[in-house]
Amino acid sequence: MFNAQKPDPSELPSTGRLLKSTGIAAAVASALLVFTVLPAEYGVDPTGVGSLLGLTEMGRIKMQLAEEAKADALAGEQTPVVERSSPVVPPPAASLPEEASTSAAPAAGAPAQLVPSAKPAASLAPAAPAQATWADSMTINLAPDEGYEVKLVMEKGATARFEWFTNGPKVNYDTHGDGAGIKYHGYEKGTNVERKSGDLTAAFAGNHGWFWRNRSGEPVMITLNTAGAYSEIKEFE
Repeated sequence: MFNAQKPDPSELPSTGRLLKSTGIAAAVASALLVFTVLPAEYGVDPTGVGSLLGLTEMGRIKMQLAEEAKADALAGEQTPVVERSSPVVPPPAASLPEEASTSAAPAAGAPAQLVPSAKPAASLAPAAPAQATWADSMTINLAPDEGYEVKLVMEKGATARFEWFTNGPKVNYDTHGDGAGIKYHGYEKGTNVERKSGDLTAAFAGNHGWFWRNRSGEPVMITLNTAGAYSEIKEFE
């Protein structure tokens, strides 16, 4: 019967070499944990390297999404009611009334003569500019702790005008985008906000828009008006 030849003890690694290799492996694992795992998974960046590599923001987003999912599970998800309607535009300013025309009194015994009326200076002011028009409008009803997302499909460099406002309660929002190879690109975010408006310019081809979360403790209705260079509106519960 063939027996394998035992290795020479001189060929086996020494205890000191094994300890050294173990220490090196532990140091490398610790470095990976501190420099990459903690920033990318938990948003914790004690060294600042994660921020330079863009991993810290990724970790913070993951933690935020996890907290949102936990809150949704506790509150119980209810499907928000989304209603599309005609664009909501504030009514134009009322025009200034003109004073009644006046006429000069004729002299005694002279036949009456018509005198052109003089308009007040206020009537010469330019008319109020026309209000902005919107291509699309929608209303979103959110129960407490509910969230909703609306995104515009846009090409790189395209610009869309927007305004959104609530019926009173304030909400948290995150304006961001995603596209091919890009999971998240942040534009702006805020908490306890009642109204926002402006221009949204796409940093790349993809989906760009808003996510709202109702932390007000009461039902809220959000109205979103949009117009500009986009091809589609996507909605995500």
